[in-house]
Amino acid sequence: MKVGICGYGNLGRGVESEIAKNRDMELVAVFTRRKPAKSLRINANVPVVHVEDAAQWQDKIDVMILCGGSANDLPVQGPAFATLFNTVDSFDTHAKIPAYFDAVDAAARAANHLSIISVGWDPGLFSLMRLVLGAIIPQGQTETFWGKGVSQGHSDAVRGIAGVTGAIQYTIPAEPALASIRAGEMPALTTREKHTRVCYVATEKDADQARIAQEIKEMPHYFADYDTTVHFISQEELKANHGKLMHGGHVIHAGQTGQNHSQMAEFSIRLDSNPEFTASVMLAYTRAAYKLAQQGECGARTVFDIPPAALSATSWQQTVQHLL
Repeated sequence: MKVGICGYGNLGRGVESEIAKNRDMELVAVFTRRKPAKSLRINANVPVVHVEDAAQWQDKIDVMILCGGSANDLPVQGPAFATLFNTVDSFDTHAKIPAYFDAVDAAARAANHLSIISVGWDPGLFSLMRLVLGAIIPQGQTETFWGKGVSQGHSDAVRGIAGVTGAIQYTIPAEPALASIRAGEMPALTTREKHTRVCYVATEKDADQARIAQEIKEMPHYFADYDTTVHFISQEELKANHGKLMHGGHVIHAGQTGQNHSQMAEFSIRLDSNPEFTASVMLAYTRAAYKLAQQGECGARTVFDIPPAALSATSWQQTVQHLL
């Protein structure tokens, strides 16, 4: 299948590197607002195209992978690109997903395209685990913990604040809350009790750092519900000490079955590279988008709507024989 990438930040570069590991995919173009330095490109033979020229590639791309940020890019790009291509994106502002779904769905249906939204590990794989575990043990409680690690979406949101030249945000799970859930105690935890957030921010020389810190801490959907610490550092220190993009997390479900037997199930990941793993998840759903579009499906979809077998590069028969 012919694949395009829109956005060439950490996630876009991750998608490019992972396409090489999927034999049924070919990257045909990268779309960006500005042309990145060739030294940063993994495949110098792939053309770099300005996003305003994307419509000229409609007959050359089967699925466009949207790698922009959820704060500012995807709310505009998601519906716009759904009118031109089948798409996959990683929109991750949980509270706004229903409205985003509706906007992309309307655009995709009007153009007879298929768009899978909010694909990654959370939302994405963790969303599936929350659904599956909660359905299996309905008398129970599901809790999700993220980190310790770098949140790409939250870091991107901080970088969008006026006066900020660079930023990294770490999400840190509260160990007492994590231990309590694993012990099956099922406490009623607030958002603030489950995680803290720590930001390392570089700014312009004369930037109002007090104003920036306040904007970060009061940002709805990102920081307002958490205890957030903001550290202002130099661009050099940010680059030297905060260049790794590791992450991880846990979905834990505890409850009772039958004769009040306690049951606990946990799904965990530990990532050296958040963008490369997110990219890998997106590529599996890119394959599914291609298959379902070939079958005539259109409109928006979530990970809940995609048959697991559609993610695999092997045939249904091979998947059943080797994995079931």
